[in-house]
Amino acid sequence: MNLLHIDSSADTADDSVTRRLTALFATTWRAAHRTGRHHHRDLCADPVPPLTAAQATLGRRVERSGFVAPEKVPALVGNPAEEQAWALTRPLIEEVRTADTLLLGVPMYNFSVPASLKAWIDRVTFPGAFTDPGTGESVLRDLRVVVVMARGGGYGPGTPREHDDFQTPYLRTWFGALGVRPENLHLVAAELTLAGLLPHLAGLAPLAQDSLARARAAVTALAAS
Repeated sequence: MNLLHIDSSADTADDSVTRRLTALFATTWRAAHRTGRHHHRDLCADPVPPLTAAQATLGRRVERSGFVAPEKVPALVGNPAEEQAWALTRPLIEEVRTADTLLLGVPMYNFSVPASLKAWIDRVTFPGAFTDPGTGESVLRDLRVVVVMARGGGYGPGTPREHDDFQTPYLRTWFGALGVRPENLHLVAAELTLAGLLPHLAGLAPLAQDSLARARAAVTALAAS
């Protein structure tokens, strides 16, 4: 079993709720899968470069060629800039392709996902990267995905700011487009994480504690299963 663990928070582990929750998942998962492999990628400490014109040009050339497996992309590379772009992208794609479980730590930044995660998403969403060239089906259909989210305010169902959450629907749509089965996508959110810092949220501290406790329980159960 292979666990690909990706953190995208700009905060340290002391201040980041998502980092603490993904660490809890990873610790629990390793205890339950003694022979499993755990690979951690920190998108803040080791950022993925944003897309370049070379990557975009190579991607369009691959699209025109139909479903091309990653190992055949080098034959379509046209110049040194494209070669460098692919050298940055392919290892990220291979990490996802070889994972059995993908764990993402995703804080809400300005109602959506961090730029560090978006850069990674743009890199790995390469034409044909996760498509079986023989069948046209997604090679990620059996991938288990656990997304651990944290939001400073309250954006859950039924809250006044529910419709300001562009984090959850974006990630659900993206994973669906990659071919991850809905039943394999698990979204866990800790809400009101700034209740202990912002005066106008101080009265919501008990709700924040309850939300964090539920998130910890959900993360532990998912990691152990």
